Amino acid sequence: MKQLSIHELQRYLALQYKEGSTSSALFLKLVEEIGEVAEVLNQLEGRKENTGDTSLEKELVDVIHYAVAIASINNIDLSKAIIKKDRQAAIKYNQSPNLEEFIEIQNKDIHRN
Repeated sequence: MKQLSIHELQRYLALQYKEGSTSSALFLKLVEEIGEVAEVLNQLEGRKENTGDTSLEKELVDVIHYAVAIASINNIDLSKAIIKKDRQAAIKYNQSPNLEEFIEIQNKDIHRN
C-alpha cells in the first residue's frame, strides 16, 4: 500500500470540500467523531459495555479526516504548521530532537542504507 503524505491528503480533501462546506460544519463533524473515539475508548477500557462493533482505527481516521479538511479549506499547510508548532514545543519543553531534526536524521539513515 502506498504511503500517504499530509500534503496529499490535504489536496484530496480540498477537492472534496471545495464547495459548500464551512469550517463550522466540518468542526461539528469533528466533535461528533471525537465523541465516537471516546465511546470506543470507554468500551475498550471497560468503562462501558463493549458492543463488539467498535473500531478505534476507524474513529481516529474520521477525526483526522475532519481536522485535515478544516485545515484544507482554510489554506493551512499542516506539514509546515506541525513542524513550526513542534519546534516551539521542543524549545518550551527542552526536547531533542525536534520533529524537523528527527525527519532529517531519518532521511540520512535511509540514504545511508
